[in-house]
Amino acid sequence: MYITRTMALLRIPMRNPPVHEEPKTDVVPFLRTASRSTDCILEPLSFPEQPAASDVAASSERTLPCFLCSHSALLSEKNTLLKHLALEHKVVIADVGLVADFPRYMLYWRTRFSQQPITDFCSVIKTNSEGPAENQENYFLLCDVLPEDRILREQLQQKRLEEVLEQQQRERDDCNFQHVCMFCNEEFSGNRSTLFNHMAKDHSFSVGLPDNIVYCKEFLKTLEEKLDSLQCLYCEKTFRDKTTLKDHMRKKQHRRINAKNNDYDRFYVINYLELGKTWEDVQSEDDHDILEDNDDDWSDWQEHPVCAVCLFCEQQAETMDKMYKHMQNTHGFDFHQLKTDLNLKFYQQVKFVNYIRREIHQCRCYGCQETFSSEADVLQHISDSGHIMNLPKVSVWDQPQYYFPTYENDALLFALSDSDGESESLEHTGNVPVIAEDISNLEAIKHTSVLKQLLKDRSSSS
Repeated sequence: MYITRTMALLRIPMRNPPVHEEPKTDVVPFLRTASRSTDCILEPLSFPEQPAASDVAASSERTLPCFLCSHSALLSEKNTLLKHLALEHKVVIADVGLVADFPRYMLYWRTRFSQQPITDFCSVIKTNSEGPAENQENYFLLCDVLPEDRILREQLQQKRLEEVLEQQQRERDDCNFQHVCMFCNEEFSGNRSTLFNHMAKDHSFSVGLPDNIVYCKEFLKTLEEKLDSLQCLYCEKTFRDKTTLKDHMRKKQHRRINAKNNDYDRFYVINYLELGKTWEDVQSEDDHDILEDNDDDWSDWQEHPVCAVCLFCEQQAETMDKMYKHMQNTHGFDFHQLKTDLNLKFYQQVKFVNYIRREIHQCRCYGCQETFSSEADVLQHISDSGHIMNLPKVSVWDQPQYYFPTYENDALLFALSDSDGESESLEHTGNVPVIAEDISNLEAIKHTSVLKQLLKDRSSSS
């Protein structure tokens, strides 16, 4: 079956359907991984401090020699060589996509096959084993079931990991990094973490910890090429112009990369740690270990409450009561009064808060619409002119566009509630009505009560 699938995918004509003897090892996983690994870096190079753009292209021009004849192919045409091996020599290499350095792998086996026959290393698979002898063919499977092959793959993987870690350390220590932000065109120089922290803080675009990234410049170039081609980084849909793309990524919260896209794997060190394991495999193992942990002691758990930020300054508070009191005592802004006067429901409160945040962020007074040069100036104007409670008509801010938060991590939005008025009214009401049970047949209940019979029995026994 495996040989049939191999020859079918390689478009090899067969005279008769083969009768097979199936091995336990999959013979053609390289065919399934070939399409997704075409653009992957099979052997990370030791880049200089300022790697040239041609280095990556040069890696794809390395030559792959056939280990049984003089035929060769470029690394970028690896599938051509694999097809040659299957057609001309009846050799299939298992799990090609997991070989860290395929050229060195081929050179090693070229030397070994020149010393000993191929049958000393490869499993022999006979096709049409129950058919006529003239229709039978022997195929040779080279896989990591052979200890020597397994050791070779592990050594190549270890060498690649060492090269990647050396490259990562060079990038972490590099203080001559210089790059422009892909969102605001601001230029950053020094350490690469400055740029990544800026994109995470100011543009809500996080790619993880900068120390976990390798081949940083190529990573940034890949992201910029996608944006230049008007492609969303997360859903990877293409849009007609940059404005539409920008609005889509903001509204859909798509300012992140697609974790399912394997093209990004080569930029994260975690994907080089274990042979044949991606970050998802490593993470699932960690989650499994946590689930199997029987330690249920949560006594050392410390909860860190999320603090809400004032609408008019940088003051933070852990509870909404403290925040309401601060805004009223410090700024004269009575949020409870506005909720009561305007009868604000929950989603209206959300839009109201987002409206105030956006106006102040745009340095514009929401009371008179006057524009200033900085947030400090507009806040000073609102305080001095008494516009703190001078709000525009409800129709101005009660718009669908204010459903979207001005600040994505605005904890004040999480603490809003439309039940405050109801709870307060109950607290201020002294006589809360209590609905009694049905007492229409109280006398009958008294005469038929089980307690009455128990008391009668107890008095008679005494």
